[in-house]
Amino acid sequence: MMIRSLVKSAFQTGCLSVESEGLIHQVLTTRCYQSNDLVALAALDDGIRSGNIKREASAHRPLEFAALSNSH
Repeated sequence: MMIRSLVKSAFQTGCLSVESEGLIHQVLTTRCYQSNDLVALAALDDGIRSGNIKREASAHRPLEFAALSNSH
């Protein structure tokens, strides 16, 4: 649920904060997520790639959670 809430907030604000990105990464590394959280992450990745959501973190740094979410 936490991931979906963070993704929803990113879509509402048009921005993924460094803190939210870090929390998403933490949840993924502890494997405390559900399959629909991964669906939300895919939507977030699409939103970032399309420019609808901006990342506060360096745009040159890859999204770590995108790689993690694809591996599960």
